[in-house]
Amino acid sequence: MDSLHDLDWTLLRAVGAVADHGSLSAAAAALGQSQPTLGRQVRAAEGALGQPLFRRHARGLEPTEFCRMILPAATQMQEAARRVALLAAGEAPDASGRVRLTASVFVTAHILPPILAQIRAAHPQIALDVVASDTTENLLFHEADIALRMYRPTQLDMITRHLGDLPLGLYAADSYIAKRGVPKDADDLHHHDMVGYDRSDLILHGMREMGFDVTRNWFTTCTDDQVAYWNFVAAGCGIGIGQTYVADRTPDVRRILHDLPMPVLPVWLTAHPALRHQPRVAAVWDMLDRAIAPLLS
Repeated sequence: MDSLHDLDWTLLRAVGAVADHGSLSAAAAALGQSQPTLGRQVRAAEGALGQPLFRRHARGLEPTEFCRMILPAATQMQEAARRVALLAAGEAPDASGRVRLTASVFVTAHILPPILAQIRAAHPQIALDVVASDTTENLLFHEADIALRMYRPTQLDMITRHLGDLPLGLYAADSYIAKRGVPKDADDLHHHDMVGYDRSDLILHGMREMGFDVTRNWFTTCTDDQVAYWNFVAAGCGIGIGQTYVADRTPDVRRILHDLPMPVLPVWLTAHPALRHQPRVAAVWDMLDRAIAPLLS
């Protein structure tokens, strides 16, 4: 029983990761550890608990019934530890240290670089870790300190600020226009090549809201990578939708059908309340707010 009193909760974190990912290799990659280290942690947890936690099968490791029974409690311990880390980070007294920011891949590549340079120049004591991702980072679990997103955050108990909206437009490269000409009106778009998304249905929904009853087959070049998407438009693969701030500054690309009503992208800043007013997070938040606001409609 003494081993139970000494059980390290980080061993349970290893157990939870293996249960989630189904193998030592995948769990080790998710935790940023080596596979042998994670294997030792799982064996240490089994020794402390006096029970086997996994059984091998053809696809990897499967939790035992005992493991499934303890996983909810182990998850609660991990969440509690993360909350303690958040509260401790929020009490840091000065504006030095690291701030972890997440934004979409496109915004990270095309909008953030000069803003990050401004932040570094104004606050050289702050280091920036930038997560370029189109998935939702969990601020509750401190996967990021600040999120910059093109949709209203849905996580509860977060501090959010709507900075404004990014206008969109239809664009075509000069090379495409030289070959195919400029569409005369919205109906004429059906006779042109269009760049769209692959598995994402965001553009389909947007086009339908604009009155275009289209399917995926309407698009002749498709990708879900937003940076690649814009590069395809700029290379002349077809007509596409662009953020006007970036698109208007792209060489050899021009806006078409200016009068066509287009949706906008709402821009939101989000942070955990335990961190929002921590000095270094507040400094980065404020500079993001001031730098991005002029770009919006």
